[in-house]
Amino acid sequence: MARTLILLRHAKSAWPPDTPDAARPLTESGRRDAPAVGRWLRERAPTIDLVMCSPAVRAVQTWDLAVAELAAIPPVRQDGRLYGAGAQDLLRVTRQLPHTALTAVLVGHNPGLEDFLTLLTGVAEPLKTSAIAVLRAPGGWAQARWSSWTLVALATPRGR
Repeated sequence: MARTLILLRHAKSAWPPDTPDAARPLTESGRRDAPAVGRWLRERAPTIDLVMCSPAVRAVQTWDLAVAELAAIPPVRQDGRLYGAGAQDLLRVTRQLPHTALTAVLVGHNPGLEDFLTLLTGVAEPLKTSAIAVLRAPGGWAQARWSSWTLVALATPRGR
């Protein structure tokens, strides 16, 4: 059965002095953009079976604001492997997604998400903050491999 993988880069984050990278919060514009991500997902990905989220504050805040806009709240797992993950790390996470999930979201960071998008699809596209890439492939998660996915949508929703 076909799978849908949604890559979501966290919204714009601040750089407060003396704050560890993992603790960086969203900026005001990031807090406006994250709900717009949720509205975009509500319209175009109405069924999400699982969300894997980096434990970094900016990623968690992005998802918390986005999910408030969804019609149904999917289960969320924070996974430390997504923080600072490269393309190969993200591939390992994807291959371990449960077979019962048909649509999954990875909430993470660059440059890993951009590199992962290129690895899966062969397409190099920038993923700005709040960017969403929707990918599809036949078969299960365990079969995820290089250039086996199709990029079906790419967006950067912005709040008003």
